[in-house]
Amino acid sequence: MGFLLAVQGAASQGVLWGIMTLGLFITFKILDFADMTVDGCFALGGSVSAVLITVGLNPYASLAASFAAGALAGLVTGFLHTKLRIPGILAGILTMIALYSINIRIMGQANTPLLGEPTMLDITTQLGLSKTIGSLLIGIVFSAVIVALMYWFFGTELGSAIRATGNNERMVRALGVDTNNMKNIALMLSNALVALSGAMVAQSQGYADVGMGTGTIVIGLASIIIGEVVFGKRFSFWYRLMSVVFGSVIYRIIIAVVLQLGMKSTDLKLLTAVIVAVALALPVVRGDITKRGNRLRNRAALSEGGQR
Repeated sequence: MGFLLAVQGAASQGVLWGIMTLGLFITFKILDFADMTVDGCFALGGSVSAVLITVGLNPYASLAASFAAGALAGLVTGFLHTKLRIPGILAGILTMIALYSINIRIMGQANTPLLGEPTMLDITTQLGLSKTIGSLLIGIVFSAVIVALMYWFFGTELGSAIRATGNNERMVRALGVDTNNMKNIALMLSNALVALSGAMVAQSQGYADVGMGTGTIVIGLASIIIGEVVFGKRFSFWYRLMSVVFGSVIYRIIIAVVLQLGMKSTDLKLLTAVIVAVALALPVVRGDITKRGNRLRNRAALSEGGQR
């Protein structure tokens, strides 16, 4: 029973974190931009949402505010990169470092509890559902809506220009498209989703903490890679977006199972590194096995032909 509850809780957290992974997917997979802002931006979303709730704002309105705050953080990274010519990875690191102090300024302390405060889960608890089930249902609804909106947006002229910028920036620039604007828009959308996820996680767990975003980028990459390995990446864009969310859920379930088997929580970072390494190595190993199999078949065919 305890094992099933742990898996259930992992699935609910996986869906909420999956929204962050969708944001990371925009920069790392669509734009081909190594954005390090996400660690600070995730905590930014939680901080903004928690503080606004404690001063009386509606929990769902606080989610919108967190979304906007994340977009602003992404714009700062974009400005540093496109206008000041700072390398992308360094621009993200600078913004992430700055956000640590900003988040403490927002909360006025290292963490903000939400005990006794209204949250997005109130609507589900009023229906008699547990917080775990409520988080799962709300996460599924938000994830489905975001996937649908992303699928629509990246099929528009603007979205296609962003995708093209990630594929071949020089060609897009030659066609007269301002690639700097495309990067800024993508970074804003990405970090807005990351902050939204942070706000939802903060409301789900009942507090926001300045360190809640630590390791977010590794978790997001692990989820993306797991989704690609398990579900493949040669399918439609819609399928790839869904696989990102499922990858996040699978990652959380793996963590929950390992903890139930007795692994120390202090070893989770090591486990995450191993999961990412294995997930990255699987396609390479699979490709090598396929090549060796083809070589053996070719040799067998040649030997049969020689005997004839």
